[in-house]
Amino acid sequence: MELKIVSMQIPDGCNLILGQTHFIKTAEDLHEAIVNTVPGAKFGLAFNEASGPCLVRAEGNDDALKQTAIQNALALGAGHVFVVLLRDAYPINVLDRIKNCWEICALFCATANPVQVVLAETEQGRGVLGVVDGYAPKGVEQDKDVLERKGFLRKIGYKL
Repeated sequence: MELKIVSMQIPDGCNLILGQTHFIKTAEDLHEAIVNTVPGAKFGLAFNEASGPCLVRAEGNDDALKQTAIQNALALGAGHVFVVLLRDAYPINVLDRIKNCWEICALFCATANPVQVVLAETEQGRGVLGVVDGYAPKGVEQDKDVLERKGFLRKIGYKL
């Protein structure tokens, strides 16, 4: 077994959702989950099929995001893994719908931070062991940081 690190490409202004699934209809189901939850969201998604023709299946309403999702899926090369790139919406807007898709097995991350995916490669193929999402903590929030956090959540409409 060999360990590999693959950095995800996340275009400016986008969030990435990375997960594992088990069925060919995932591409269409994720497409429907996103457009039915946030109709104005721009996105591209790619799903690595793990049997049969083992193709990358892709959907989306933004060609550039769709192509970048495909590139990320190919770089990962792990079966049954999916990548969603999302613009004009936040993961929090669609995560419940994605989690409730029948075929979704796990979510590894949902973030706008830089992401490195830790993979194990065997003679059979690759699997995701985990992700490195962003950076290590630099300290503990102080009173001014609490005020900034609360102000930010109100500014973007998530709190009153």
